[in-house]
Amino acid sequence: MMHYRKILFFVVSFLMASLSSYAADTKALEVANNDSRDMKSLQRGARNFMNYCSGCHSAEYIRFDVIGSDLGLTESQLKQFLMFNAEQTFDTINASMPQIDAARWFGQAPPDLSLMARAKGTDYIYTFLKSFYLDDMSPTGVDNVVLAGTSMPNVLWELQGHQSYKDDGHGSAHLEIIIPGKMAENDFESFLRDTVNFLEYISEPIKNKRQALGVKVLLFLAFFLVLAYLLKKEIWKDIK
Repeated sequence: MMHYRKILFFVVSFLMASLSSYAADTKALEVANNDSRDMKSLQRGARNFMNYCSGCHSAEYIRFDVIGSDLGLTESQLKQFLMFNAEQTFDTINASMPQIDAARWFGQAPPDLSLMARAKGTDYIYTFLKSFYLDDMSPTGVDNVVLAGTSMPNVLWELQGHQSYKDDGHGSAHLEIIIPGKMAENDFESFLRDTVNFLEYISEPIKNKRQALGVKVLLFLAFFLVLAYLLKKEIWKDIK
């Protein structure tokens, strides 16, 4: 019995130490505050994704015609504003960059982003995208506070600008804009929220419909609960 207790104690101690180390080395995530029911935001996010992400990243679990139907876009709007690297509306989103070339240039092929919001969470993606900073030791010239050693370049530097990472050596560190971009800070954060919003949408396109159906089902059940209660009272009213 003592043998098993020692093993259990060792496992729990190891897990707690690992979690503490992970928490200490990981930047606190900022809240994305995105709303997957905001149709205008989703439309802007789709534009952002196709302009800044689809060159390297695919989203092979979503089709353009589904995006058009869910986001209220016509076929002509899809072809004009979103379908830069596709011919048919039933095509999925494929990266413009060949995977072999991407793996050679970046060390590994950029991942498909279809399920990234479900795997990492919207707060993680939002914080990651705004946490690049200049680093002369990195092959891409930048690193990221959230994911140190990332092979992804800062594709949004033109909008956000360039940041430096300053550490006072006493446990206090922060990012600071040293070369402004085209967007003000608030505008850039809105841009990121729209992009993250779209990534959350493509990770589960049926989510909004599922939630709306769930509300209807609950209202249906509530109505019949009241009906059943009134019926029970009517049937048993003469029985004391």
